Amino acid sequence: MLDSLSAKLQRVLKDLKGEARLTETHIDAAMREIRIALLEADVNFKVVKEFVARVRGQALGQEVMASLTPGQQVVKVVRDQLTDLLGTEGRTLTFSKTPPTVILLVGLQGSGKTTTTGKLALFLQKMSRRPLMVSVDVYRPAARDQLAIIGREIKIPVYEIDSADPLMICQQALTQARNVGYDTLLVDTAGRLHIDQGLMDELKEIGRRLHPDEVLLVADSMTGQDAVQSARDFNEQIGITGVILTKMDGDTRGGAALSIKSVTGQAIKFIGIGEKYESLEPFHPDRMAGRILGMGDVLSLIEKAEETVDQESARRMLEKVQKDSFTLEDFKDQLAQIRRMGPLEQILKMFPSVGPLKGIGKMQVDEKELTAIEAIINSMTAREREHYKIINGSRRKRIARGSGCTVQQVNQLLRQYHQARRMMRQMTGGMLGKRLGKLSFPF
Repeated sequence: MLDSLSAKLQRVLKDLKGEARLTETHIDAAMREIRIALLEADVNFKVVKEFVARVRGQALGQEVMASLTPGQQVVKVVRDQLTDLLGTEGRTLTFSKTPPTVILLVGLQGSGKTTTTGKLALFLQKMSRRPLMVSVDVYRPAARDQLAIIGREIKIPVYEIDSADPLMICQQALTQARNVGYDTLLVDTAGRLHIDQGLMDELKEIGRRLHPDEVLLVADSMTGQDAVQSARDFNEQIGITGVILTKMDGDTRGGAALSIKSVTGQAIKFIGIGEKYESLEPFHPDRMAGRILGMGDVLSLIEKAEETVDQESARRMLEKVQKDSFTLEDFKDQLAQIRRMGPLEQILKMFPSVGPLKGIGKMQVDEKELTAIEAIINSMTAREREHYKIINGSRRKRIARGSGCTVQQVNQLLRQYHQARRMMRQMTGGMLGKRLGKLSFPF
């Protein structure tokens, strides 16, 4: 996520932090590099110009230049300005005092609108809300069938009616939501390959009939400034209340994320970070700024852990780590829990790249290797899992044969396990360990 931009900005700021004393020449050189990095990331030119001017002005301020750590102060300035650019603070959804809350999802065809409708419904269900979904896309073949399939997969109801009139469909769905007791109605509207007046007129009429509490634009982050332009057009024509950026996990540049708030005045409320229905996150500008600058996103990491990790087993695991009695069986259990949190590469990027964790976000993780790790541990005896030091050469050959792996893979696993034990002791010994006590990471 925004890997290319992140790497460039971190390199520029690392050079600044290496200077014992900063001069205007240092700042100007850094600002040129930051400007180039942002433009290459497809950030709106006007947004780049204003961002660099604000950062330069603050970086040359007396408070920064007179500081004992001016390089660190500049990093703070860049982080604060990135946060402001992304939206200052996360914006939550607006819910109606009188149910049902109506959420209209709009956007161009191919932006991931229908899938995002399902993801948002699942997110709301986890908040203990009762969502009902409906598709009013009567133009795209099988569009309503697609939403119905998604509804069955996530076990959330979809209102279906045999009609080709989008206005009648949405009104009937609203009546159904009121009568049955659903507190949220999510309306998946029709998209087009480009902005056209017919699309906008239909959305305006749906808005007049439903009086939505939220009008969320679903935009493909990987289209960069095209996503920003569509956000501007939709906002000017129908008035959006927020943006959901999809495919953020594949966006290495970040032009859309860094431009939309400044160009439209509307906040990014959610980001899609994968294909799974659980892969929708509330957008937190300060956390995203931290990720971009290599500071990690520990709060989001903890929230993911709280959703998937059993509290009692986490407490027992922390005690084992602290007592240095963390076994290979525990290692396997932790691996399974972490895989439930999502792709491991995404999880590792949430760690700050400092101290013993430096460079952790750049690690490449092959999911097949994780499956092999489980197979190797399953091929061990209970005593071998408990006392890994007894695994000699002949035992390693037997374990390799039983797991369908090579002896080299068994050796690599044992090295990883040993490194994990050492790293977890370091993590649980400091402040980070107090916050991440429920997590143990096998890398």
